[in-house]
Order: sequence, then structure tokens, then C-alpha cells
Amino acid sequence: MLKVHMSPLFPCFLFYLLSSFNVGLAGTGESSGDGSTGANPFTPKAYLIRYWKKEISKDLPKPWFLLNKASPLSAVESATFSKLAGENALTGNYPSFCAKANLLCFADLSPSLEKHDNNVNFAVYKDRNFTNYGTDRLGGADSFKNYSDGENLPLNTFRRYSRDSTGHDDKFANYAPDTNVVDQTFNTYGAGATGGTGDFKNYNQFANIPGLKFTSYSDDSNGRKQTFTQYAESTNAGDESFANYGKNGNGAKNEFTGYGKDSNVVGSGFSSYGQEANGENDAFTTYGTNGNVPQNNFKNYVARGNAATETFKNYRDQSNVGDDSFQSYAEDSNAAKVNFVNYGQSFNEGTDKFKGYGDGAKGQEMGFKIYGVNNTFKDYAKKGVSFAQYMNKTSEVLTSMAKTKSGKIVNKWVEPGKFFRESMLKEGTVMPMPDISDKMPKRSFLPRTIASKLPFSTSKISELKQIFHAAENSSMESIIASALSECERAPSRGETKRCVGSAEDMIDFAISVLGRNVAVRTTQSTDGSGHDVMVGSVKGIDGGRVTKSVSCHQSLFPYLLYYCHSVPKVRAYEADLLDPKTKAKINHGVAICHLDTSAWSAGHGAFLALGSGPGKIEVCHWIFENDMTWTTAE
Repeated sequence: MLKVHMSPLFPCFLFYLLSSFNVGLAGTGESSGDGSTGANPFTPKAYLIRYWKKEISKDLPKPWFLLNKASPLSAVESATFSKLAGENALTGNYPSFCAKANLLCFADLSPSLEKHDNNVNFAVYKDRNFTNYGTDRLGGADSFKNYSDGENLPLNTFRRYSRDSTGHDDKFANYAPDTNVVDQTFNTYGAGATGGTGDFKNYNQFANIPGLKFTSYSDDSNGRKQTFTQYAESTNAGDESFANYGKNGNGAKNEFTGYGKDSNVVGSGFSSYGQEANGENDAFTTYGTNGNVPQNNFKNYVARGNAATETFKNYRDQSNVGDDSFQSYAEDSNAAKVNFVNYGQSFNEGTDKFKGYGDGAKGQEMGFKIYGVNNTFKDYAKKGVSFAQYMNKTSEVLTSMAKTKSGKIVNKWVEPGKFFRESMLKEGTVMPMPDISDKMPKRSFLPRTIASKLPFSTSKISELKQIFHAAENSSMESIIASALSECERAPSRGETKRCVGSAEDMIDFAISVLGRNVAVRTTQSTDGSGHDVMVGSVKGIDGGRVTKSVSCHQSLFPYLLYYCHSVPKVRAYEADLLDPKTKAKINHGVAICHLDTSAWSAGHGAFLALGSGPGKIEVCHWIFENDMTWTTAE
């Protein structure tokens, strides 16, 4: 913390400091991103600039792409919030703290007790809390269209929606598409309803980080039909959960078509789904198809139910890896019919675990037809379960199935150009440039004086949840827990790692690994993303020698958080990137080549894109927008 000791010389010292500070900024010839010429020298950003000068030995140009991530708080605001943090009183100032410090925060939605007796059509809506909406409705239909379209942080809650209604239809079309960091909750939706339909179409399509939760959805309902079509399609890295869905229901019919198709690392949890229900009829068609590392967990699914019919067709077909867990599935049920057709034929082997499957069931018919490798069946019913056309193929055979006539692997999960070989980094090479744009919500670092006073461990997650108003099972809770888990994970072989929530902490970690003679770089812009580029002049950093580097990648968290790590045996490069047609320079890229990949997973995207396997080849990639790499300065 910057300490100011009052003395008779203080006014003179302050004047000198202000003068030299402003001349220093002007003399760099670079843009600081702060247009003012009379900046307060006690702001977090001013302190960070002085910290850079103090800690970095080389008088190199200042990295404004890093320094501009400093907290936008004024000196007074920083001192005020630092005091509140020390008193554990930030939670009472949550809205102001979030807005002024430029943090990722979901709005606190107040309950809505509006009554709508007639049919309604919601178009171009966002951030609403629907409480007791449609309760006891008789017939009619409500429509949600283009709801939260393109929003950055859509937060919507449906609580006791259509509860105890009769013949009431709900339609969600084009709901929250193209959104970023979604928090959608359906709590006791359609509970106790008789008849009617719920139709979700193009729901959360192309969302970046979907967070969707259905709790007690259609619980105790009678004959209600729910349809999910193109649900969470082409999404990235989120979680969907269905808890007590259709529990104790009668004659419920649910269809999941195109659910999670072409998605990337999306997890779905079905807990107590259809439990103790009568005549449950569920169909999962093209569920998780073409996905990348889908994670699905079915627990107590249709357990103790009667006459349930469950169909999984083209489930996780042609996906990359992925894991499914079925625990106590149809356990102690009566006359259940379960069909798995074309299940789990993933491109790279995933893992499927069936534990207590159909155990204790009576009169069941369960069939597995054309299902993939690497399945574990434990404590499952020995009668009434059939297995046909087990696809016991090796990864090499599955890989050959994915090849074109020319012999090239069809790459559905790794964007062209995301990984490349070191030999591509030579002048004149034309190569695809991946989309390197930053998909994270815009946030700023916290001043170290504040970050150091906040808890940061899974053992104190309850305190963090209180500070950032993260409700139980909310998207914010998941975001916090996921980041903490990754930060507390043991380092990989040869890796040195640290999560940093302030720029000063990042500087400290970099110099602890590389020494004070360091430089930090990032790719200049996103120009060329998604197109072919031509490599212009190439320069090997540190003379092109095998060296150490510290790479820092953003993590999703309420404030700007970076996962920084050092791995041995890399070469770093700078390269001009040109338009292949005009040869005009459009960007200046920074690339890292990892020479030792022996500790990488065989299912790593680099090997999907380039072939080969761990330890057999080097792998290079560009530094994406707002990521950065530190090396010894030249």
C-alpha cells in the first residue's frame, strides 16, 4: 500500500511528484488510455505505473495493454472500498462497488408480483424476475421472443411460473441468443400443472457461458408436454441443470432435440429427473452431438417410476471425448423401457459409467444398440438388459472414420489455425488465423490494497458469495467455484503457476520466475481473425533460443483474474501478419511454441488439429487478445 507521511516538506514533495509524473507520461510518446494531463498520482493506475518503474529494471516502453487494466477507481474511492473490505462491509455496497470498480456482477432482481390475466407476448425483454406468473391460469398462451437477445449478462428468473395452471402454453423462441455469461433460473416452473405445453426453441443458441437451471420443473404435473429444440446449441463452456424435473408427474412427455449440439465443454446435470413419476416419456435426440468434451450426469433418473419410456438416440455421437455418468438410473422402477441407440460413438474415447442401472427394477426392457467404447457397467440389472453391436473400436479406427477422401482429418472441434507447427512461422507462409478476440466480459483489476483483503480460497467461498451476492446454485456461485478450483489445482509437471487479481501481483510473479529484466507482449490487435493471413518478417524473442516464459490467461471471475504459469522449453516469436492479397501489414502477432508436450493429454485439441500425440511434436499458438506472455527482455 502507498503510505503518505505528512511532514513540512510534503507540499513541495507533492508538487514535484505531480510534475514529474505528468512529464513522464508525456515523454513516453505512447498513449496511456487516460486523456487527462493532470491525473491524480494516488489513483490505482498511477500507483501501478510507479510500481512498474520500480520493479522492472529495463527502461522499456510501458505495456499500456497491461497498465490500462488497472482499476478505474479514484484515489478516494479506492481508499473507501479498501476500508470497507478490511471491515468485511463490501457486501452492503455491492452495486456501487461493482459499477465503480468495473466488475462482473449480476443485478439483484426484485420479485415481480405482476398479474397477467390475459395472453401476453414478450418481445425484446431483458433482466426480469417473473414470480407467481401464470399461476392458476386456465388455457391461453404466453410467448417470449427475442428475449435478452445479444445481452452481455442476461439475468432472468422464473419462479412459480404457470404453477397449478390448466391447458396453459408457454413458448420461448429465440431466447437469449448470442449472449455472454448467462444466468437463467426456472424454479417450480409448471409445477402441479395439468395439460398445456412448454416449448423452448433456439434457447441460448450461440451463448458464450450459459448458466441454466431448472428446479422442480413440471413437478407433480399431469400430462404436460415440454419440448427443447436447438437448446444451448453452439454454446461455449457452461452448465445446464435439471433438478427434480418431472418428479412425481403423471404422463409427462419431454423431448430434447438438438440439445447441446456443436457445443464446447458444456455440462448437464439431471438429478431426480422423473423420480417416482408415472408414464414418464422422454426422448433425447442428437443430444450433445458433435460436442467438444460434453459432461452429462444423470442421478436418480426415473428412479422408482412406473411405466417410464426413455429414448437416447444419437446421444453424444461424433463428439470429442466427453463423460457421462448414470447413477441409480431407473433403479427400483416398474415396467421401464429404456433405449440407447447410437450412444457415445465419440471421435476420441470418452467415459461412460452406469452404476445401479435398472437395479431392483421389475418388468424392465433396457437396450444398448450401437454404443461406443470405454463403458463401465456396475451393479446393473442382470435381467431385462440387452447389449447389441458394441463398437469396440480403437482411437485409430475412429480417427480413420473421420477422414476425408484426401486423408485429412475432418476437424469439427478445433478452429483452423488455433494450433500450428513451428515450421509455419516463416516469411511467406499463408495460414488461417483463428478468432483471437476476447470473449470474456470486460473487467478491471482490483487495487492490491483491496484484493489482498478479500478471501480467495474454496474454504472461504461462502464469504465470497456474500460479497458478490452469489445465490445458492447461481451462475455466479459456479463462476467463483470454478475459478477457485482451477487456481488451487496442483501444477502440472514442470509448471509453476499462480492466479493474480492485481497487476502488481502479476508483475511480482513474472519477475519471481524470470528476474527483473523482463518484457511483456501480446498480439497487437484482432485484425485478421477468422481469415487467412500471410506471415511477414519473423523475429525470435530472446534470439530464438529455447527459453522460459510466463503466460497469463484470463479466468472468469467477478474482478479481472489471470491464471499465470511458466512452463519450460518454449520458443517465442514476433511476426508481422499481412493481407495475403495486398501484402499490407494488418497485425503484429506474438506466438509461443511449446517444445515439450509430453505431459499433455492425448485428447488435447492440438493433437486433434495437427495429429500425432504427447511428446511427439512441438505445438505453437498465437497469444489471444488480452492474454499476454512475459519473457526475458532483450
